[in-house]
Amino acid sequence: MNLFTIKDLENLSGIKAHTLRIWEQRYGFLKPSRTFTNIRYYSNEELKTILNIALLNKYGYKISHIDKMTEAEIQEKILSLNQLQAQQERIVNELIRHMVDLDMEEFEETLGNYILARGIERTIIQIIFPFMEKIGVLWLTNHINPAQEHLVTNIIRQKLIVGIEGISTSLKLKKSILLFLPEGEYHELGLLFMYFLLKSRGANVIYLGSNVPLNDIEYVVNLKKPDYLYSHLTTVGQNFNFDKFLLNMGKKFSGIPVLISGPLTNTYEKKIHPPIIFKKTFSEAMEFVSELK
Repeated sequence: MNLFTIKDLENLSGIKAHTLRIWEQRYGFLKPSRTFTNIRYYSNEELKTILNIALLNKYGYKISHIDKMTEAEIQEKILSLNQLQAQQERIVNELIRHMVDLDMEEFEETLGNYILARGIERTIIQIIFPFMEKIGVLWLTNHINPAQEHLVTNIIRQKLIVGIEGISTSLKLKKSILLFLPEGEYHELGLLFMYFLLKSRGANVIYLGSNVPLNDIEYVVNLKKPDYLYSHLTTVGQNFNFDKFLLNMGKKFSGIPVLISGPLTNTYEKKIHPPIIFKKTFSEAMEFVSELK
């Protein structure tokens, strides 16, 4: 069983920790345990409960009303939400619940059904990427079991690769983009997602994958002369030095824009300089893709 902090619940549900504490005091659906130092922690079941309650509350149900519902009534109300955004958030929450329960059969079936209904690109944009954004915080804080991370990652990776291989487009961009993850970074999903977006819009993609030494990047850059370098940093090894990485990229590839996205860009507080460009949000990354010509 996983143990989640109140900050984890805030990140996954969108409900502020202050509000969660008030709900604990007034209602009976959250009963956290505490460490010997009096720090709250929450179980899988409490996480699943708060995801359901947060979704209903966001789409119009008063918390005092939800508190009086049975579990069956809550599930019924969630399934009855007909706003498109609410339906997408419900699917993302289902994936989170399947992940914490290690129910990979249900996880894959839920994802597969959405792909059948909406197509791979919409699934990636509407479901997979929001799911990754939410659980990426748990990966950074080690609040999910590595087995959960590996199982989920492998399923999503398979879906992304199938989507990439199935792309057929008449679009043709003149720009080429080299995609890579530096040494120590193995979380490939964000980079594969960018590969899918770029290829579907006709860009020439040079995909190096994960854990690539700087000398190998330099060799390919000298040979292929890409217009952009792109990396997505989720979490890296203990020996990874972000400052040194940015400095080396700036020195070796001063004439090529080096775009970096991912959770690590949101925790880096120092000023960056060209050719380094951060894309801190999904919308910023999408804007970069849409503006390529």
